[in-house]
Amino acid sequence: MSVGPNTLQRLAAAWPRRATIRTDLDNVMRPEQYDPDLPDYPASLLPFAEHPDYLEAPDETKRLVLTLAWLSWNERVIAAEEFVANPTFEMLAHGVFPGVETPEARETIQQSHIDEVWHTYMHMIAMRRTREARELDSEPTYPHAITNRVLYAMESEASERWERDLLYLLWTAVGEISITTFLDLVAGDTTVQPRHALIARLHSRDEAAHGPVLFEVMQGVYAKLNRKQQELFVRALPKGIVAFGSEDWELWPLILESAGMAKAKEIVAYCRTLPGNALLVTDFTPVRRLVQELEIAEEVEFDFVTNQMTA
Repeated sequence: MSVGPNTLQRLAAAWPRRATIRTDLDNVMRPEQYDPDLPDYPASLLPFAEHPDYLEAPDETKRLVLTLAWLSWNERVIAAEEFVANPTFEMLAHGVFPGVETPEARETIQQSHIDEVWHTYMHMIAMRRTREARELDSEPTYPHAITNRVLYAMESEASERWERDLLYLLWTAVGEISITTFLDLVAGDTTVQPRHALIARLHSRDEAAHGPVLFEVMQGVYAKLNRKQQELFVRALPKGIVAFGSEDWELWPLILESAGMAKAKEIVAYCRTLPGNALLVTDFTPVRRLVQELEIAEEVEFDFVTNQMTA
């Protein structure tokens, strides 16, 4: 990923033609064709998809599980945008962090912030339409998304404001340069409602531009952090990576129970022990590039081959 002022200039100039809020507003708002026989969420993404109890469940139960999974997936996306990315873009725009003073950086930060608010609205529309189409009148109370829960726990332990601000910046950087991988889990799936895949695809298209923006921003910011701040960034980065990619094991029992599945906790507990089920997202190549660009690869205690923290 090679970026710099020229790249940011091109991104800023292309925004009126590229941003989905400009190009696809009517498409998103247009009433959708809804096929009740198509699932709302890829069954392949369920960590218990091959569990015998789930496979033997009635079709209507499995369909409801997939609907709730889709709604909670949107909640996770919204939580990342609304409660992490948006506050961070505001801090970047207001000069909380050094290293983002160039006109190119400031303009692309503002554009990215506008995109993020629009993304939240897109996913809210998608959720409302799903509830209406499925005549859904009952849902579990979804917990805070796993990515946010880890951030909030670390935030609560931070004694200084600068520490909390830096954690939000770190979480945003990891999320913005990795989120296309998360969105493409649905965007590229051909088994689900076409409109669901479209929403994920449009969001992913915007985020493909945000990645280079955050890549450039982090290079500028990190270079101007003091040693204590850099040490916190290096120390917290592995937790941010894992939090972004983690499967949310607190969520799934609630969904299964709400859909009427017996032994929901037992099913999820068993599947949690299976190899390869710890992460929903497993490709952190962009983060690895950032770590290399910042010249901190030897300090960051994370193995990008096994996707595990090393300390």
